[in-house]
Amino acid sequence: MSMSCSILHKHTPHNSAKQSQASPPSAMALSIAITLTNSTATAFTLLLLFCSSYTFKAEIFVERDSGNITESDVHLLEFPLNLEYLEAEFFLFGALGRGLESVDPNLTGGGPRPIGARTALLSSIIRNIISQFAFQEVGHLRAIKSAVPGFPRPLLNLSAESFATIMNNAFGRPLRPPFNPYANDINYLLASYVIPYVGLTGYVGTNPNLQSSKAKRLLAGLLGVEAGQDAVIRTLLFERSLEIVVPYGITVAEFTNRISNLRNKLGDAGVKDEGLIVNPSQGAEGRIAGNVLVGNQFSISYGRTPEEILRIVYGSGNESNPGGFYPNGADGKIAKSYLAV
Repeated sequence: MSMSCSILHKHTPHNSAKQSQASPPSAMALSIAITLTNSTATAFTLLLLFCSSYTFKAEIFVERDSGNITESDVHLLEFPLNLEYLEAEFFLFGALGRGLESVDPNLTGGGPRPIGARTALLSSIIRNIISQFAFQEVGHLRAIKSAVPGFPRPLLNLSAESFATIMNNAFGRPLRPPFNPYANDINYLLASYVIPYVGLTGYVGTNPNLQSSKAKRLLAGLLGVEAGQDAVIRTLLFERSLEIVVPYGITVAEFTNRISNLRNKLGDAGVKDEGLIVNPSQGAEGRIAGNVLVGNQFSISYGRTPEEILRIVYGSGNESNPGGFYPNGADGKIAKSYLAV
């Protein structure tokens, strides 16, 4: 288009010698010239209008930056650092047997090392996938910290006992032997099912409250990858949804249903979580029991508030009562505001 519009600015060179020698135009020649001039003017006008229209349409898609990230946006973007630290450490240790200190000590901000994190006994394909997740989470930490001040890594409890407590609460009874997330592929994937989806719903819930385009762009990018991770985990589990988790005699699908129900209960804000197999009336368009991706009646992702997130990750159902993955509570202004209550 730029080439077509540029002809408006080109001029045809004139030969003055030939013009001075030309004979006076006849009446017919004048008539033809006038006709051509009118046609040229019309074409010129149409081209001008088209170029103007093109320019206008192009401007619609020009990114307009609303300026620096606002103070409220800073706090909203800092809050998910809590979950990004959690995911990064769980995936790094699970796949590689080492944490953030081995990748980039500066990303920890000098925060305490996680409790109980260790290498999981994984097959080569699952280890590769989890390794990818791990480095993606490292990238998320870099992205957020490059946009906002951030805070040091909070104390995280990634011990087998922490996950065993979650599973016991999900089933309303102690599992025997205690659930060990690091024991094998299935256990680790079920433990992974517990984490990324919470962050995903947090990003969806945060989006409407952001003001600056910079913050919205960052969040959209983070959300895309978090949603992808959750989809991969759910798909891997869905393939084995009817498989029995040894030695509990419980299917993979039932584990996911119980975990999702627990998160709904802790979040205390209605149904925003669903397992892998649901009543067909709850599936997409109310037509199917398979539930690889979670969504509302329109298959749109659920959103959660920071309060709901804290209730879930603390395992207490109370945003002011830390525990679970965060023995000392989460960090950042938003999380700390509830600890002060």
